Parts: sequence; C-alpha cells; structure tokens
Amino acid sequence: MNMLDDEDDQSFHATRDGYSHLSDVEWDAVERMGSTMGIHAVSVMLEALNRDAQHATIAKFIQNELDAEREKVALLHQQGSQQAELLREQGAQQFELLRQQQAAAGGSMHSRRPETLKIDISKYRGVEEDSLLRWFVELDDAIRARRIDDGDMQVAFGQSCQDLGFGAQVARSI
Repeated sequence: MNMLDDEDDQSFHATRDGYSHLSDVEWDAVERMGSTMGIHAVSVMLEALNRDAQHATIAKFIQNELDAEREKVALLHQQGSQQAELLREQGAQQFELLRQQQAAAGGSMHSRRPETLKIDISKYRGVEEDSLLRWFVELDDAIRARRIDDGDMQVAFGQSCQDLGFGAQVARSI
C-alpha cells in the first residue's frame, strides 16, 4: 500500500498507476513529501498541478533534500576536521611534554660527567697462592662499581684488567 492511498479520504486515491508519468525516483520523492508535509497536502498539489509543474515541484523537493544532506555532510566534515585538529594539538602537546620530561631526566644524568673511578685489581698469575675465586670477586666488584651492564663490555673490562694475559692463564689451568 502506498502512503498516498488514503482509505479515510474518498475524494483522492493516489496510486502509482495514476501517476505513471512520474519516474520511480520522483514517486519515492512524492512518498517522502507525504510523510513530511502530509498526505492531504501532497494529494492537493498533485491534483492542482499539471504534469510539467508536478515534475518541477518534485525536482525542487529533491533538490532541497540534497541541499539539506549536503549541509549535514559539510557540518560533519567541519566537526571532524576540528576534532582531528584538536587531536593533533593534544598529541603534539603530549609529545612535547614527554620530550621535556625525557630531557629533564636525561639532562640531569648526561649533564653530570661521571667521576673517574680508579680501582686496582691484582693480576691473576696462576700460581698456587693466588685464588682465582678471589680475583673474580675483585673483578665483579669493579664491574659493579663502574656500572657495566653489557656482557661483552664486562668481558672486555676483565681482559683489559689482565692485559690479555688472563685468558692464557685460565686456559692453561683448565
């Protein structure tokens, strides 16, 4: 049943067949007009206007609908652009704040030059009176004092303490 089929009003019965000169798009617009303006107003309009005027009126209604939708889209686009800009600004502010915090934390660490640390570690000679365990404890203490976290650097430090003689002595004792 079409929206314009008004069973209570015997004076007008608009059916699709009665207005076959209207395209499907125009007829859909007529039904939307009926829900917007009222079925009675649309029926009066269709009866009063000739075919060309009906086409023109329906086209104007469709154009008004399109304009209203374009305004909605433009408003949504503007709101989306504003939200995107706001998010960019917030992101930039958060990035700048993080950068400042890192600079403050890093600046306090990097601005101070580490104090020179001189630690004497006896050379391990591999003789009976030298304890290999004692030498490793001294080396471990020196590594901790210098805050060397990298394993490769710890090995290099140990080798530098023995002037590269440590490896040969350990290999001989194994």
